[in-house]
Amino acid sequence: MGINMKQFTSESLRNLYLKFFESKGHKIIPSASLIPENDPTVLFTTAGMHPLVPYLLGEKHPAGTRLTDVQKCVRTGDIDEVGDSSHCTFFEMLGNWSLGDYFKNEMIPWSFEFLTSPDYLGIPVEDIAITCFAGDEDCPRDEESAQKWIECGILPENIYFLPKSGNWWGPAGTTGPCGPDTEMHIIRNKEAAKKLNSDQFDDAPKGTFLEIWNDVFMQYNKNEEGKYEPLKQKNVDTGMGLERTLCILNGKNSVYETDIFEKAIAKIEELTGHTYNESEQVTKAFRVVLDHVRTATFMLGDTKGIVPSNTDQGYILRRIIRRAVRFGRNIGLPQGALNQVSKTIVEKYAEVYPELVKNAAKIEEELNKEEDKFSKTLQQGNKEFEKVAASLEKGSVIDGKTAFRLYDTYGFPVEITKEMAAEKGLEVDVEGYNAAYAEHQAKSRAGSEQKFACGLADHKEETTNLHTATHLLHAALKKVCSEDIQQKGSNITEERLRFDFNFARKLTPEEVAKVESMINGVIAENVPVVMKEMTLDEAKEQGFTGLFESKYGEKVKTYSIGEFSKEICGGPHAESTGVLGTFKIAKQENVSAGVKRIKAILIKN
Repeated sequence: MGINMKQFTSESLRNLYLKFFESKGHKIIPSASLIPENDPTVLFTTAGMHPLVPYLLGEKHPAGTRLTDVQKCVRTGDIDEVGDSSHCTFFEMLGNWSLGDYFKNEMIPWSFEFLTSPDYLGIPVEDIAITCFAGDEDCPRDEESAQKWIECGILPENIYFLPKSGNWWGPAGTTGPCGPDTEMHIIRNKEAAKKLNSDQFDDAPKGTFLEIWNDVFMQYNKNEEGKYEPLKQKNVDTGMGLERTLCILNGKNSVYETDIFEKAIAKIEELTGHTYNESEQVTKAFRVVLDHVRTATFMLGDTKGIVPSNTDQGYILRRIIRRAVRFGRNIGLPQGALNQVSKTIVEKYAEVYPELVKNAAKIEEELNKEEDKFSKTLQQGNKEFEKVAASLEKGSVIDGKTAFRLYDTYGFPVEITKEMAAEKGLEVDVEGYNAAYAEHQAKSRAGSEQKFACGLADHKEETTNLHTATHLLHAALKKVCSEDIQQKGSNITEERLRFDFNFARKLTPEEVAKVESMINGVIAENVPVVMKEMTLDEAKEQGFTGLFESKYGEKVKTYSIGEFSKEICGGPHAESTGVLGTFKIAKQENVSAGVKRIKAILIKN
């Protein structure tokens, strides 16, 4: 059993959280895309705050100042750890938000109520430990939160103070909203906890505490100089990881042993003849396949159309699918099996995330295509790797040029070479690999991260203007090339815009010239950019394009540029087109089959 007599399912916990905050005046909003629209400093939405950055900085949200949601998230920094009991690349984040509305005096009692009330989680008060910010030169010690927890009923001896590394959140990128947080933990070892004073939380034996929830009090904005400026609008941002919380509440040893993965585990057992708990090695392989297939399913089923590629989000997707293939083969998962596992995931989440059902055919096609492609690579690369490994003694290092040859000649990703090397007690000279890669292609994959230098989250004039130009480009492509064109992704820095769209071929020189001329004509007319709030149905009736409708609530922001462009969007935008300058298409690229990319700039007049 869990920490109390209640047992929860993913559906019941998800619904209980949303209904609780709805009862506190919050509007339930849908999850946004996994590709962040307002923070191009990261490849994926890694927290619930990403889609709300403009509103945390002061823009008015159509749904009001109190919001609650379940946000799809992807974090790939610990991808090599997936296979243990807790790490996942995809997860759902339960969250609630105050946009300049309530603050600590309301949020902490609500947190206490949800955690301890028998109507909700029903956790005994004595089983809860709290951590608060210890203070530094940027922000004082958070005695206010600690005192509020004591007033609610938390035992004073169960409150601990941690430095910024432990109790400070944000920003999600390099700049943006941030502030002290207070975290809620389940005490799993009371004897060990009793021996600690208020500043010794980090000295506790492993497993003494398990974090369950986090309330962030956004009081600051970190600027480009690294300084913390007080926010005009104080916000609350909370996060409760659904999978981890479900595991803790039900007393499970792993997030993979919750109802989320039941049918997927049964399918893998059926396909391989192995059982999930058969051995440590088999269990790890199961977990890698379970996690990576779920993540790939959500990436492929996303409204922004991610597909495997050699750059950016597509590279991560390709790596995840290929890692699932390799671990699947280790337990005898047959060709085409990833798709069968994926179908159990789609079925499990069908009601919560209908986009998975809508894009089921695409998910199946891309998974099968990538699995088939990599199966051939894996077979050839395995043979070559074994030759290399056989020539080395345990503890030796595979040199960078050899690792690059495995990639360049056999398509073997260096991440897989590293994993296989570790299994044989070998290491890989990654620096040497990167140097060989850079020499061969004039850049290494690490360079892709440098493209995300700044973006809409900063609301700079240059990025705002380029965002407006993106709307003009989208409209012009529809008029010149095809009305069926839709945005498949975008990224905006101070220097340029990047726009991905569905189209079978690159634009001809004549089409490029026509698109540029059309856009510059609208710029020359100095057309006002008009924002209006209306319901989604009203926006559709008036001809506004809703690219990613699943992220919007009942009311949406619409931006019209005369009759030339009419889109649903979160903003921000220029006040009129006359300030943009001259629009110029700088480059066209292939992203994947049926998806093209345009990079464009604005030249100041």
